[in-house]
Amino acid sequence: MVATSTARFPLLTVREVKTFAVEVPLTYPLGTSAAVVTKAPLLLIDLETEQGITGRSYVFCYRPSGPRAIDAVLRDAVSLIKGEHVAPLNIGPKLARRFALFGVTGVVRMAFSALDIALWDALAVAAGLPLAALLGAEPRPIPAYNSSGLGLMSPEAAADEAEKLLAGGFRSVKLRLGHPTLVQDLAVTRAVRKRLPDAIELPVDYNQALTVAEAIRRGRALESEGIAWLEEPIRHDDYAGNAAVARALTMPVQIGENFNGPEAMAEALSAGASDYVMPDASRIGGVSGWIQAAGIAAAHRIEMSSHLMPEISAHLLAATPTCHYLEYVDWADAILEEPLQIQHGFARVPDVAGIGLRWRPEAVKALSLAA
Repeated sequence: MVATSTARFPLLTVREVKTFAVEVPLTYPLGTSAAVVTKAPLLLIDLETEQGITGRSYVFCYRPSGPRAIDAVLRDAVSLIKGEHVAPLNIGPKLARRFALFGVTGVVRMAFSALDIALWDALAVAAGLPLAALLGAEPRPIPAYNSSGLGLMSPEAAADEAEKLLAGGFRSVKLRLGHPTLVQDLAVTRAVRKRLPDAIELPVDYNQALTVAEAIRRGRALESEGIAWLEEPIRHDDYAGNAAVARALTMPVQIGENFNGPEAMAEALSAGASDYVMPDASRIGGVSGWIQAAGIAAAHRIEMSSHLMPEISAHLLAATPTCHYLEYVDWADAILEEPLQIQHGFARVPDVAGIGLRWRPEAVKALSLAA
């Protein structure tokens, strides 16, 4: 799986972990069918080794309480592997066994995923290779869609914001739906679609707002509106229901951001629950889980996109045989020395050692999330 041998970089030993909780204001407040998001709580992770190499990662924590919960599990996990070699494919199963009775889901899964990403980043930094190259892939431009805005709003406001989201040459933007009525959903969709050039793709996301019957009703109504895919129309773990929606529509159905590890993705695809998949690196199991998931998607010949954390996801998609789209959000830009670059609608995997995450100390201090 890894393109380089251990002879290419020093053997690393886990020393300690340092974390920083921040809350970053969003450029565009994001109204979804579940909640209105105005700030992004992030937990930044520095995994230090005895050899002086630091592996970095971060995780989007959804709620202001999230960083504290994930941090507690993360520190517990690191205490169990302190002094061990940085070998994520060995460390992951060990931690899963130690936490088996607690359950490797939710906060635990996110903590383990963040740790796994930091471990891989440390290996890539030590090797002097971009993470994508360490995984056996050539860093390359990844097609991206802008997901930084277009929450629930009026048709005119949505159309105005959609135009702004094309900055950077994006060829696709994502629209959130889930208004009280289908009439409202159609009005917003048509306003945005009319304002955008025909070549711009427009996926829509319901954030699990609908029942199976309503998802089929609204999906059929949207099929003639130039929609690229229908995302999470119903409860994410109702694979039978998602399969029913997918069978009823000609428009592709997309799910995956809530897959708890690659096993969940395998189960969903076996059930025919979607036409596309989009795992989240912090829920699928970090780099290790992602690579397993990418193999599953390739075996099913199904397109695979990413969910959030674009700086990390760009490297992972470069190593994904059925790479489809990177979901781009600018939420980490405020705290990064070198934010991910988008050119002509493509994310540019940076030609640097590791993932390329470097925190801006002054921004981390200014945006610190009080305990």
